[in-house]
Amino acid sequence: MTKAELIDKIAISSGISRTAANKALNATLDNITRALQKGQKVTLIGFGTFAVQQRKARTGRNPKTGEEIKIAAGKIPRFTAGKALKSAIK
Repeated sequence: MTKAELIDKIAISSGISRTAANKALNATLDNITRALQKGQKVTLIGFGTFAVQQRKARTGRNPKTGEEIKIAAGKIPRFTAGKALKSAIK
């Protein structure tokens, strides 16, 4: 499903315009992003948790040349599905 298709489904299921659904979805995603930038967790009970995870520096390998390269430490976004989401998919 694309973002446009999700906006259409939100608009239809909630009875609002596509413009309002687009604004609501963008606001939700923007606020989740801002919280993660601050290092906060975002928990949507029944759906899942968005969090930032620290990844250690490590040594990798260039697949083209086989040469070893150093991969710097960094932060990555992480999503963990909630119990209700997991059971809905089963």
